[in-house]
Amino acid sequence: MAEKWTPDSWRSKPILQVPEYPDQQAVTDVEQRLSTYPPLVFAGEARDLKRQLANVAAGRGFLLQGGDCAESFAEHHPDHIRDFFRVFLQMAVVLTYAASQPVVKVGRIAGQFAKPRSSGVEKKGDVELPSYRGDIINGIDFNEESRVPNPANMAKAYRQSAATLNLLRAFAQGGFADLEQVHQWMLGFISDSPQGHRYKALADRITESLSFMRACGVDSARVPQLRSTDFFTSHEALLLGYEQALTRVDSTSGDWYATSGHMIWIGDRTRQPDHAHVEYFRGIKNPIGLKCGPSLTPDGLLELIDILNPDNEPGRLTLIARFGADKVFDHLPQLIRAVEREGKTVVWSCDPMHGNTVTANGYKTRPFDRILKEVEAFFAVHRAEGTHAGGIHVEMTGRNVTECTGGAHALTAEQLGDRYHTHCDPRLNADQALELAFLVAENLKKERDGRREQLAVVNG
Repeated sequence: MAEKWTPDSWRSKPILQVPEYPDQQAVTDVEQRLSTYPPLVFAGEARDLKRQLANVAAGRGFLLQGGDCAESFAEHHPDHIRDFFRVFLQMAVVLTYAASQPVVKVGRIAGQFAKPRSSGVEKKGDVELPSYRGDIINGIDFNEESRVPNPANMAKAYRQSAATLNLLRAFAQGGFADLEQVHQWMLGFISDSPQGHRYKALADRITESLSFMRACGVDSARVPQLRSTDFFTSHEALLLGYEQALTRVDSTSGDWYATSGHMIWIGDRTRQPDHAHVEYFRGIKNPIGLKCGPSLTPDGLLELIDILNPDNEPGRLTLIARFGADKVFDHLPQLIRAVEREGKTVVWSCDPMHGNTVTANGYKTRPFDRILKEVEAFFAVHRAEGTHAGGIHVEMTGRNVTECTGGAHALTAEQLGDRYHTHCDPRLNADQALELAFLVAENLKKERDGRREQLAVVNG
């Protein structure tokens, strides 16, 4: 019999990756104040996302999840949000066209402020300071004052999330996402790139189709699905005091929901079954994610699934595989087989970023060829196992950054310093993100064609 769950029952459990605040009363005061603030998202929206993810789990859709590695207070600008959204829409169109299936759009945005760290301290020369853990906790500047955890940052993160969500909802529902605007989503700096040309050719085909539909009396004025799109938010729920303060009872169902984002996930470093993060997650009704790294065994995964999704509810749990390009074939097949053997319903998603981080020319980076290799391996394993490769989870931006090496423009290690702006981990720039989308699209098309061949054989 599971212990009774409450929004604060996690506090009695061991916990990792948490800051050491110098003034605990100040933390309590901020959390209490946050608990009186309006929710950032609503239970009905989270249920809608869960329904869409249930279709993905059943092989009738694909999850595109991406955004900043860590949002920052200093770079909160409407142009950055707009450019991210434009690239995200481009990626989604590429995937939708290839798969002939809905693409569920979930951003790592409006809440992605906390980051787990491999070490609690950072050293430069002879100076050692606490590690930067994201703007919701402390500052990125390498000085003693900046690195002291500041509970007031939680209120700043809430306000920035609210403003970001407001703009994203306007973009998604106010006409910016209209398929008639498919050419206008192109960012200037990628328009002459190979991916820009590929996207333009695809956009031309979509425009021709829309022109035909318009001639038949079907256009975005009459069909709202052509004019707007569903867009959801997500983040790693690392700072549980903040999450608890925004955990609310849904008045229509009586269930508890995290209202900090539509979907939240547990990181690979905080998925211990008897620890605080798993305890918090088991009681909320949002769709949730679980990062699955090389140290996760099949039995360990099944134990976590039983805790986090005991009713085997479709759309509830997304397993986000992050092994590293050379380790996918060593780890993913056995996890898939265990899940299939026990009849568990999950969405399988690929995070090709976190297992492929290296250092080059003094910068943390991710070689683009390794990212592509992990995605290819993820799809290959699912084809071999007869299961659905259901999504990708990437760190990306709409800005013209130089943080990941490689890609069509063959970004070198020597060029990393040109526009290296990330607050934590290296992100794909817009051109690389679009190139990745085309690679995924090719794999989705193979899967679609394979299903058609199977149907043809079945139907004689």
